[in-house]
Amino acid sequence: MASFAGLGATVVGAALLRSRVYALFIGVLLTIHTLIAVELFPSFAYAWPVWAYFQGVVYLHFLLLARPSVRPLAYRVLVSIPASFFAAGTLMSLPWALGSAFGFHPWAAWLPYVVALAGVVQSLRTAEEEIDIALSNESVAGLQRHPRGGPRQTRPLRIVQISDPHLGPFMSVDRLRRICQRAVDRKPDLIFLTGDFLTMETQSDPAPLQDALAPLRAMSGRVFACHGNHDHEAPATVASGLASANVMLLVDDATEIDTDAGPVQIVGMDFSRSDRAAKMAKVCDRFPRKEGALRVVLLHDPGAFKHLRAGEGDLVLSGHTHGGQVGLLSLGLDWTFISAFASSFPDHGFWARGTDRMYVHRGTGHYGFPLRVGVPGEESLLNIHRA
Repeated sequence: MASFAGLGATVVGAALLRSRVYALFIGVLLTIHTLIAVELFPSFAYAWPVWAYFQGVVYLHFLLLARPSVRPLAYRVLVSIPASFFAAGTLMSLPWALGSAFGFHPWAAWLPYVVALAGVVQSLRTAEEEIDIALSNESVAGLQRHPRGGPRQTRPLRIVQISDPHLGPFMSVDRLRRICQRAVDRKPDLIFLTGDFLTMETQSDPAPLQDALAPLRAMSGRVFACHGNHDHEAPATVASGLASANVMLLVDDATEIDTDAGPVQIVGMDFSRSDRAAKMAKVCDRFPRKEGALRVVLLHDPGAFKHLRAGEGDLVLSGHTHGGQVGLLSLGLDWTFISAFASSFPDHGFWARGTDRMYVHRGTGHYGFPLRVGVPGEESLLNIHRA
C-alpha cells in the first residue's frame, strides 16, 4: 500500500507543480514501475529497508522533476542516481514479475539489478578511443553497416565529435567540462558538436552549459555545432552556451575552413521530424559542393540520412541514438536494443549508402531510459582518410 500511496502523491504533486500532461506521463511510467516492484517485493522482503529507500527516491526524483533545476552532487548521489538505478532495474525485471504473477517462483530476481548496477558505472564513464575511417568512392547498394578499412593517408583529417551530452543528473558540469578539455588536448583539426546538449534540469539557465563548454574557446574558429531534437525545447539556452564558447552553430547553414589536411566544407542541418528530404535538398541547393573540399554534413538524427540527396555527404556525422543505449557492444557484439527491432536502422558506428558515408556517435551522455547498459558513452578521435 505504501508504494501505491507514493505513486498517487507523486502524480498529484506533479499535476499541481507542473502540468497535467507531465502528471499523465509519469503516472503511466510509475504505474508500470510500481506494479512490477510490488510483484517482486516478496523476493526482497529480507532487505525491505533498502527496497523502501530505493522505491522512495524513485517517487521523489520524478516529483522534483516537476521543478527541474541543476541539482548539487549530494542530491545526485543520494536521489537521482539511485532512482535511475532502481527504475531501470525494475523495468528490466518485467519478465520476472510476469512469471511471478503466473505462479512461478522468480529465479535470480536480483539479476536485473546487478545489470542495472553495472549500467550505473557505465553511465558515469565514457570510453576514449582513436578510430580510423577510410572514405571511398565505392557505391554501396541500400543502407548498410560498412567496414572502416581502406587506403590510409599519412595526414588524415583529425576530428573529435561530441554528441548528446545531455547535461543533467549523469552529466555534471564538471564532467562535461573535462570531456571538452580532453577533446581540445587531443589537438584535432576540428571539433563537431551534433546536438542534444540539455535535459529538463538545465534548460532554463544558460550558465551550466556556458561553464561546461568553456574549454572549447581554446579552439575558437574550429568548433561547429548543429541542433538536436531536444535543443528545440530551449534554443536560446543552447545558443547562449555555444556562443560563449565561440562555437559556430549551423542551422540549415554552411561554412568552409582550411585545415592542415585540406579544405573542409561543413553543412549543418537543423533537426526536423517532417519533410526532411525537401528541407535538406533546399539546404544543399543553397550550399552546393565546393570543388576539392571534403563535404561534412552535421545531421543529428541518423534516421534522416536516407533522406539526404545522393552524393551530398562525403561524411555525415550523427548521434541521437546514444549508440542504442542498451546492447552488447561491451561484449564485442553489434547488437543493440534498436537493432533488435530495426536491423537496418543506423544505431552506431560507420554506415554507407551509395557513395555517401555516415558515422553515428554513441553519444557522450544519455537521456530517456535511465541508464546505459552494455553500450558505453564515446570520446573518440576520428582519423578521416579521404577518398
